[in-house]
Amino acid sequence: MTQRNVERFVVVGAGAMGAGIAYVAANAGYQVEIAEIDPERAATAMKTLDGLWEKAVARGKLSSEDAAAARRRLSAVAGLSDVAPGPDVIVEAVPERLDLKRAVLAEAEARQPALLGSNTSSISIDELAAALTAPERFCGLHFFNPVWAMALLEVVVGSRTSPAAREAALAVAGRLGKDPVVVRDAPGFATSRLGVALGLEAIRMAADGVASPADIDKAMMLGYRHPVGPLELTDIVGLDVRLDIARTLTAAYGDRFDPPPLLERMVAEGKLGRKSGQGFYRWVDGQKQ
Repeated sequence: MTQRNVERFVVVGAGAMGAGIAYVAANAGYQVEIAEIDPERAATAMKTLDGLWEKAVARGKLSSEDAAAARRRLSAVAGLSDVAPGPDVIVEAVPERLDLKRAVLAEAEARQPALLGSNTSSISIDELAAALTAPERFCGLHFFNPVWAMALLEVVVGSRTSPAAREAALAVAGRLGKDPVVVRDAPGFATSRLGVALGLEAIRMAADGVASPADIDKAMMLGYRHPVGPLELTDIVGLDVRLDIARTLTAAYGDRFDPPPLLERMVAEGKLGRKSGQGFYRWVDGQKQ
């Protein structure tokens, strides 16, 4: 893998994670393209990003000139077919489904990126790489929500990920201002495996009436110094995302990761957390009520 200056950064998917990745990449000086086939989702993402830059300027995090320059470096395209060959980095951030991610990654690889990454939070990198022709250029780049506030980036190394790709991923992390950890490929990696185990048990406790969601969260925050409780974090991540991860981990590790019926019921009812306005808490304009 040839070392070169990283300038073109493509994000596939304009959901909450994709928009966040695009935001930090544009702020880091990359020329960023968001590839999104849904025009409404793309428009929503661009509106969200404009709001993030406005808030960053208002809070003194960015100058108006730097925010405007970052915005100019960002564009949206209707799909990967509109991406010119040879981007330096492509990161897919589509929903947590193996078949979908494999299809997107195969299409992304055809654009001949120097580094290809998946933002998966639970699916095996080797499973995702099965259909790739150059798996040595591929690794996991697991960002955390909200991307602009969370310093951690989990770099997941598959069995065929090359040392050069690993080093390139660490270089990208540094440029984005992230503090990376490198983990071996295993379903759930380090963070999702531990985080989901805690979150699922908290949901079971809420279902059993052990305590209110607010008190369960308060206990973990005060007793274990967690910055946010497991149920509020589930709302922030998205109950549907947590459900997909739990199902993936159940297939890999057995029934200790079985999703609680309460989680399945809430997702079926459209109570997805912050993005839907209702989860374990009520949310208005992204703020917990």
